Amino acid sequence: MNKRIIFLLMMGWLLCGLPMFAQDSTLKDTTEQVAADTLVADSAIAIVDADLGSAEEGALDEGGGLHKQLKRKFVEGSAGFMSLVALALVLGLALCIERIIYLTLAEVNTRKLMQDIDAKLGQDDLEGAKTLCRNTRGPVASICYQALLHINERVEDIDRQLTNYGTVQLSLMEKGCSWIRLFIAVAPSLGFLGTVIGMVMAFDQIQTAGDISPAIVAKGMKVALITTIFGIIVAIVLQFFYNYILSKIERLTAQMEESAITLLDSVTTYKAQKSNLKPQN
Repeated sequence: MNKRIIFLLMMGWLLCGLPMFAQDSTLKDTTEQVAADTLVADSAIAIVDADLGSAEEGALDEGGGLHKQLKRKFVEGSAGFMSLVALALVLGLALCIERIIYLTLAEVNTRKLMQDIDAKLGQDDLEGAKTLCRNTRGPVASICYQALLHINERVEDIDRQLTNYGTVQLSLMEKGCSWIRLFIAVAPSLGFLGTVIGMVMAFDQIQTAGDISPAIVAKGMKVALITTIFGIIVAIVLQFFYNYILSKIERLTAQMEESAITLLDSVTTYKAQKSNLKPQN
């Protein structure tokens, strides 16, 4: 009887303890699995962050700003030919800037100037008109002053003087433009010359190595392409400035022609007034 009771108590204890033991084991396994998953996630995040950081550093190293890229390409394109292309750019830009400043300062309010000259002549103030032209900058005032110097001559002679002096002023406005055109033509020519030299370098390297491989040909081809690109870019930049200069010269030339016609009318009126004021014999 006592043995049976002890056996039943032991069986009950086992039946009650097994679920609790199973629950503890499950909880322990779940905790370990969560910890493992967390560790894996942290490791993945760390790897992604490291990849992103290295990618950003690589991008910064590759970029480094526009001036650094241009400097690197300049060195890669053979310093000899690239220096000649850069010299053409610097000299061409210097001439363009000088012409733009000169032509900008030569522009005046032509309509107001001609009105003032006509008013001076209407008041029989020839010296005042000359002083006004001398104190005004630009080719328009210069041709007007030359016409006033010959105002006592015939109108045909004054017109011829205006035409001749207008040609002189036009040549002054176009001063230096021939050099700009030269640099526009020379820059791509230097680039093409660098291309030919780069191709010769590539073939020399192939001949020396006795094998055709991208690593051997790449250096010479790179020099060829970079010099060509920079030469074309220089020519395009100078061409934009040159066309802007031509537009300003054309505008000033049109103002000179219009002013010459207006001045001839004013001179004709002035000479008619002077002849009417003369005493009749």
